[in-house]
Amino acid sequence: MSSNRYPLYDCPDDELQLPSGRRVRDLDTDRLARGEVDENDLGIRADVLRRQADVAESNGFRALAENLRRAAELVAVPDEEVLEIYDALRPGRGGAAQLDRIASRLEAEYHASLTAKFVREAADHRRGYESARSSGTPRSPRR
Repeated sequence: MSSNRYPLYDCPDDELQLPSGRRVRDLDTDRLARGEVDENDLGIRADVLRRQADVAESNGFRALAENLRRAAELVAVPDEEVLEIYDALRPGRGGAAQLDRIASRLEAEYHASLTAKFVREAADHRRGYESARSSGTPRSPRR
């Protein structure tokens, strides 16, 4: 069933499913007009994101593949928590300790090790910034 073609929807062996379990191919505008589509049909599944990551990587798009794999992990994380993580990652927001706590929670509660690693890298950068700031060392200009 695995294919390295894109879009996945066009693959002949395609059995992509929506979050509701309905096949993507069974979703069309006629069903939408008849009111047969609800919020459980909208969204994305982790397995679909992982398949997209495989396609991206096999075509030389490693960074995109890594982003898609992190996105697949985040499917299990409630939207409110994703927004909290996003806010903490923004410049001048969450400190290194907060980012470390977020990374630990991502691993422990959601088994999101790739995303936790990404957040820990951000925490390390934030720690360096906080250290330089507390010692009075000026920040290097952005390029």
